[in-house]
Amino acid sequence: MTYNIAVVGSTGAVGREMLQTLYERDFPVDNVYALASSKSPGRQVGFGDDRTIDVQPIEDFDFSKVDFAFFSAGGDVSEKYAPLAGKKGALVIDNSSAFRMTENVPLIVPEVNHYDLKGCLSENGGMNIIANPNCSTAQLVMALCPLHREFIIKRAVVATYQAVSGAGKEAMDELFNQTKKVYVNDPLEKNVFTKEISFNLIPHIDVFLDDGFTKEEVKMRDETKKILDENIDVVAHCVRVPVFVGHSEAVFIECENPIDEEVAREVLTEMEGVIVIDHRADEGYITPKEAAGEDGVYISRIRRDESVPSGLVFWCVSDNLRKGAALNAVQIAELTISQGIK
Repeated sequence: MTYNIAVVGSTGAVGREMLQTLYERDFPVDNVYALASSKSPGRQVGFGDDRTIDVQPIEDFDFSKVDFAFFSAGGDVSEKYAPLAGKKGALVIDNSSAFRMTENVPLIVPEVNHYDLKGCLSENGGMNIIANPNCSTAQLVMALCPLHREFIIKRAVVATYQAVSGAGKEAMDELFNQTKKVYVNDPLEKNVFTKEISFNLIPHIDVFLDDGFTKEEVKMRDETKKILDENIDVVAHCVRVPVFVGHSEAVFIECENPIDEEVAREVLTEMEGVIVIDHRADEGYITPKEAAGEDGVYISRIRRDESVPSGLVFWCVSDNLRKGAALNAVQIAELTISQGIK
C-alpha cells in the first residue's frame, strides 16, 4: 500500500530534511505535496536524487487528498491548519509545540513510548494529530528511557548546547554571515538572535517566563515528564552555540536504585537508536560535527556522580534536524502503519 503525503513548511530546514528522510527510508509514497506559505510562490524542492516538486500554497490546499500531513512550519501555522487537515482525514504529525501538551494528543518518540499511540487518536476530538517533541527533548528521552527502566530516575539535570539550525535556515545564515564578517572586520548584523552568535554562546533560547526560565527549558521539563514519567523531576538550562547542526547535552541523573556503571553502559547499548561511543582517551567521544547527518543518539563520557547517593553523568549528542525532528516524525508515521492506525 502507498500513501499520499503533504509536507508543510517544505522550504525550511526541517521540511527539506523530512522530504529527504522519507526518500531515504523508502517510505511507501504515492504522491508528495510540498506546501508553504503563499509568500513563497514559484519555488521548488527536491525529493530524492533527481525529482523536484513545485511548492504549493497551504492556504489553497485540500488536505482530503493526503493520508499523512507532516507539519514543520511553526506553531502559528500548525494551530491554524493542523486541525483542519485532521478533520479532512489526514493524519497530522506536527513538529511544532502547538499541541505537545494538549490532553489526548500523543507526544511520541517511537523507541520510547510507542504504546501511548494506540487509542489516543480516537480520544482527541477528531483532530487526528500526533505531536513530535522538541528536538532537545527527543534525544534526551532516548538516553533516559533505558536508564529509567533499570534504575528509576528521580531527577535529571540537563545543560544543553544547541545548534543554530534549531532556529531555522535564517539562523544558520546568520551564523555563516557573521563568521565571514569577523575575518574581514565588517560590522556584524543580528536579526535572529538577541546577541551575536559567531564565536559566542547565548544562554537564552525562546522567550523568558516569569520565573526566569525560558520556554525552551520548560518544554524540556514538561515534555520529558509526559513522554517518560510524570514523577521525574527535570531542570534544564538551554544554551545556543555557534554550531550549525547537532545538539549536545550534559546530563546528570539521580536514581532510586543503586547505580551500576557497567549495567548503565549495557542498557544504553541495547537501546534501539542509541549508540555508545565512550573511550577514556583523546577522541574517545562524539561531537556534534560527527553526529551531523546521522540518525543515532550518541552517548559518551559515562561516569558515576559521587556527589549524590546514586548518580550518573553522561554526554548526549544527536542531529537535531533528524532524530530531533524529521526522522522522528517519519518514524511516527511508520509506527502508525505498523500498528494498523493508518
